[in-house]
Amino acid sequence: MGVALSRSAQWTAAGYETGTLEITALNESILNEIIEFVEPFVYKYPQEAKFVFIEPLEWKTNLEPSAFESGYIVSETTAKSEEVDKDGEPLLLLCVPNIKVRSFGQLSQFLSFAKDNKLQEAQACIEANREPMVKILGSYYDEMTDDPPTITILDSITSDQDMHNKRKIAILLKQLDLHLLNHSLKHISEGIRLNPATFKKDIELLKRYSGKGDETVLESIDYTSDYEFSNGCRAPPWRQSQGEVCYVIVKPHDVDALCLTCSAEGVFLNGGKTEEEGEINYERQGEIYKDLVTCLKDKSPVFSENMSKHELRFSEDQQKDSDTYDKPKIEEVQSSVTSSDKSKTEKSQISFGKSPMTKRLEPSLNWRATVDYKEKGSAKDSQEEKQGKAEKSSTSVSSGRAQLLRKSGEKVEETASESSSESEEDEEPPDHRQEANADLPSEYWQIQKLVKYLKGGNQTATVIALCSMRDFNLAQETCQLAIRDVGGLEVLINLLDTDEVKCKIGSLKILKEISHNPQIRRNIVDLGGLPIMVNILDSPHKSLKCLAAETIANVAKFKRARRAVRHHGGITKLVALLDCGHHSTEPTQPSLYETRDVEVARCGAQALWSCSKSHSNKEAIRKAGGIPLLARLLKTSHEDMLIPVVGTLQECASEENYRAAIKAERIIENLVKNLNSENEQLQEHCAMAIYQCAEDEETRDLVRQHGGLKPLASLLNNTDNKERLAAVTGAIWKCSISKENVIKFREYKAIETLVGLLTDQPEEVLVNVVGALGECCQEYENRVIVRRCGGIQPLVNLLVGINQALLVNVTKAVGACAVDPESMSIIDRLDGVRLLWSLLKNPHPDVKASAAWALCPCIENAKDAGEMVRSFVGGLELVVNLLKSDNKEVLASVCAAITNIAKDQENLAVITDHGVVPLLSKLANTNNDKLRRHLAEAISRCCMWGRNRVAFGEHKAVAPLVRYLKSNDTNVHRATAQALYQLSEDADNCITMHENGAVKLLLDMVGSPDQDLQEAAAGCISNIRRLALATEKARYT
Repeated sequence: MGVALSRSAQWTAAGYETGTLEITALNESILNEIIEFVEPFVYKYPQEAKFVFIEPLEWKTNLEPSAFESGYIVSETTAKSEEVDKDGEPLLLLCVPNIKVRSFGQLSQFLSFAKDNKLQEAQACIEANREPMVKILGSYYDEMTDDPPTITILDSITSDQDMHNKRKIAILLKQLDLHLLNHSLKHISEGIRLNPATFKKDIELLKRYSGKGDETVLESIDYTSDYEFSNGCRAPPWRQSQGEVCYVIVKPHDVDALCLTCSAEGVFLNGGKTEEEGEINYERQGEIYKDLVTCLKDKSPVFSENMSKHELRFSEDQQKDSDTYDKPKIEEVQSSVTSSDKSKTEKSQISFGKSPMTKRLEPSLNWRATVDYKEKGSAKDSQEEKQGKAEKSSTSVSSGRAQLLRKSGEKVEETASESSSESEEDEEPPDHRQEANADLPSEYWQIQKLVKYLKGGNQTATVIALCSMRDFNLAQETCQLAIRDVGGLEVLINLLDTDEVKCKIGSLKILKEISHNPQIRRNIVDLGGLPIMVNILDSPHKSLKCLAAETIANVAKFKRARRAVRHHGGITKLVALLDCGHHSTEPTQPSLYETRDVEVARCGAQALWSCSKSHSNKEAIRKAGGIPLLARLLKTSHEDMLIPVVGTLQECASEENYRAAIKAERIIENLVKNLNSENEQLQEHCAMAIYQCAEDEETRDLVRQHGGLKPLASLLNNTDNKERLAAVTGAIWKCSISKENVIKFREYKAIETLVGLLTDQPEEVLVNVVGALGECCQEYENRVIVRRCGGIQPLVNLLVGINQALLVNVTKAVGACAVDPESMSIIDRLDGVRLLWSLLKNPHPDVKASAAWALCPCIENAKDAGEMVRSFVGGLELVVNLLKSDNKEVLASVCAAITNIAKDQENLAVITDHGVVPLLSKLANTNNDKLRRHLAEAISRCCMWGRNRVAFGEHKAVAPLVRYLKSNDTNVHRATAQALYQLSEDADNCITMHENGAVKLLLDMVGSPDQDLQEAAAGCISNIRRLALATEKARYT
């Protein structure tokens, strides 16, 4: 056990001797294996469990004395076992918080008392007892190998029972050590996220951009080793088992050379090469980065700066190279561990082989061959996948010796997003199986026998075999995959096609349990199980309907399955299951819920919830009449019915047709009602459904009228459940678009609570919180509240993030706060304006536009705004260049910013030199009223410098502006009239306006109730008239 803990377990930087266990999936897996060894020890080895340790295992526990039951003497601060050693000392002694344990029997009992805290207690014990074998058996046994001759000699010296137990425990602990090493190696091999091809591609690309000169990203980047193994790794095999791929020496321009480790988990700085021996110190020295570029950006400012200049080209090169490196290759690399003791090897051998189906990295001892292997695979084109997506061929299920599926190190995300498209196919992970000589648990072989009875037995034998199979723990992956690997899935699916109801029920109960496994789900679809289950939905037996619907709910977690359900008419049949209360006018009565009909409806709603994650299925549910039925079920008071119903509505509410139907069916009232439920999951789905629906103003009013704002505000105080908090803050954000709702939120003190949520929250919560504050801060009173609660600083701090949605909302919120002069002074002091200006360089158009809109009130309300704007090096040129964008929102926002910038004469002169006049003129031929308004305002301001009026005429901006007067937007009229008034100071522009019919249009606007529009129109007409009179006078004189 000491070898596994020192080599396989992941310790903090302090190391094995003094550090603590890191919080990683591998460590958790090792601790769970140790718990599984210790907990049943007292039952498996009752004699050995009584053996008294040489020294007690001591650690600090969180367990209270009251947790100990019979067999212990308990007081307020102590607990000791009634079981004692030969000297009368208790084998377990707890003096809060310290505990001493001296036998496996007591360790086993202790873990049973620890219940949910087993993992924490095991970790504390391991950290406090670094050499457990020394304490349990003494140093001699720790140093001794587990060769049979050694044990035999030891046993021949003494026949004492204690010594016999000691020998047996030594063997068990050595076997546990080997098991942990094997287990951790498999865990690491299966948990790979990055692979050698990825690193090789990145390193070769970085080499292209490296060299001497200021424009290069690095001076050099080189591998520490020229040797490359057949799996692409350059790390030694014993480091490959730790997930490490290669080591590189990087020389940036501005910092010392870095020695980096590229591993499956990511990239990190190691201890570098030692000067004396030239060996690498593999110890990790800092945090783990997701890739090489991210690591170097953090370590070298010059690299980050130069990389930003080459970002686009680098991304394009990566894309080009991806065809070369990302193609799956078939590599079968077999390696075995040799040993003089053949029997020992058969038990402890670790295969480093790679299945042709797998893409995971595994350690290799073989040098790379010169032959490149290419994948030879064929895929059948399906009629449903005409867009070039080919389904992966399914792996045939072997009926011979079973092979267990390897546990995946990463959970595959199968649930598609709400905007999922049927044309895209889920990534279906390949079918990984264990080697044939892997140790298989006894359950595996027992299940194999039962499947044989299922295949060949009569009806009675089949029913008994099904019942016996259900006695196994079908939630355990080993049992799930054992059924599949011995051909049990085909048999279970075939049983669904029989006329025997009992066999169908037994088969569906098993399929329902095992279909939680992603691989089983896909196998059921491959074997044609879904059409049979869909047909069972028509059965008169309600138990069969329930089980079939629940199984469909489990299987339909990926797109191919959801599509299969729809294509075989499953949506219509599932919707029909919802119609359970048509004979009752009171569907909320408990007696109705107790009937089997309502249980069928619940199962149907559960299946529809899974199916509703695709657009086509949502439309099919609506056409099948699902919305009125869901609305009726929503009136029940039973949570296990409500959760799938609300979940389905939440998924479907992303469609506009559904939102209209939800209003028509008065569903909002019931969603609001269920916000007051005690069930957190139900609250979450109700809030998410409101979030989806509240895009519509009428829905926002309905939420307020039915009293939904108060429970939403109160739920903000419960921050433990982050998923629910994200849904609640999202609903508040959308509801805050209406001013009446904002007033209510202010009454409920929600704004103060939202400000408190600006720190220490996940991004999905922050996006919604900041969005809500951005809407609330449109009103003066709320801006004051945000400022007094200290909300300005956390908002400005969020301007340095990278999340696009968050940046859009933050810039809007900061811009709203900047309308208040006092808040603006705080923003300026925190360097918020510079941060906003830097976001104009963001690649996302929405972020650019939002940042430009936010800059408008900042410039307008800042003290000495002109000097502040000029202080940003290259800032004015950046703004002018944004006029070359193709995005209308970016153009409108930049024109608005230019309008404010041009109020300062010096700044106006600078942007004129940067060519603002021709760029603004080029935009004049637009039909977008929002852009027209702000463009006209910008032209009006820019006319006030030098000969810009003449220049606008020369660049043909005047005639298009006259056409703006035909718009239906009064704001466009006012801005255009003001621009034409300024342009009319030039005689040539007056002629152009007259020729394009401006006078008649302006005469109509002189009578406008808008005073600014009146004055501008009259002024423009006056200038044109004066020019005409002067021309007339000149003609006659």
